[in-house]
Amino acid sequence: MKISDILKKYETTLSFEVFPPKTDDKFSVVESAVSEITTLKPDFMSVTYGAGGGANNRFTSAIAADIIDHGVNALAHLTCVCSTKELIAERLREFEAAKIENILALRGDIPENAENIESWDYRHANELITDIAKTGKFCVGAACYPEGHVEAKSLDEDIEYMKLKADAGCSFFTTQMFFDNDKFYRFVEKVRAKGIEQPIIAGIMPIISAKQVKRSCELSGTVMPKNLAYAVERYGDRPESMRELGLAYACEQIADLVVHGVNNIHVYVMNRPETAKRIRYDLGHILPVHEC
Repeated sequence: MKISDILKKYETTLSFEVFPPKTDDKFSVVESAVSEITTLKPDFMSVTYGAGGGANNRFTSAIAADIIDHGVNALAHLTCVCSTKELIAERLREFEAAKIENILALRGDIPENAENIESWDYRHANELITDIAKTGKFCVGAACYPEGHVEAKSLDEDIEYMKLKADAGCSFFTTQMFFDNDKFYRFVEKVRAKGIEQPIIAGIMPIISAKQVKRSCELSGTVMPKNLAYAVERYGDRPESMRELGLAYACEQIADLVVHGVNNIHVYVMNRPETAKRIRYDLGHILPVHEC
């Protein structure tokens, strides 16, 4: 089922994100975690794409197909950085053969010391969105950044790029992780003022590992509120306490979003079934299961 239809069909949605293995020997481990998460019946699950042409690219469609086989809708990520139009066309044929209907179109991270960028077939995500949309076979989503992309000069400039994605054929947006709901609300106001009408799915990352979230914030430019930063500083070296605090914060954050009319929630569960279960069970009263 296409995500654009899912968002229209249900008042609220809950989705989870997983990532494929980096090597063949880890495939069964990831497959087992994904299988366990599918039992929670999210409205869809997304599968990330290997950065910089990594080996796990070839596993994205395999994991997405496995999700579909378990009766859950799948969203496959696809990056275009360093790719040719021929390679993208090949990936799209691969996705179609795997019965994947939904693609999150991303530029991807530009490799260090990259050369001849001007000559690349793709320089921005909107160019990839255009090519996918032309096929008429997929529902295309894109990323957005409530605090602005790290490469953008300002949030306003980044929203202009978001408008290009919308006009290119994007059907929905999913946000980068954020921890301050007020920033998200202000971001949405700015986006709507620019005439961007596509649904915006709120991306939430429960803080399970202090080291991991600090690294993620450095890469994404996401800023933690002071109270959360203090919690990470105090309990970061106590895994169980950090996990409980992180999950409690995420649940409270999601509840506040739903109360404010943000009805589509995407959780970066990092292949952890226990994280997905906590979110599902604690918030089942406001994000109910939808039977297929």
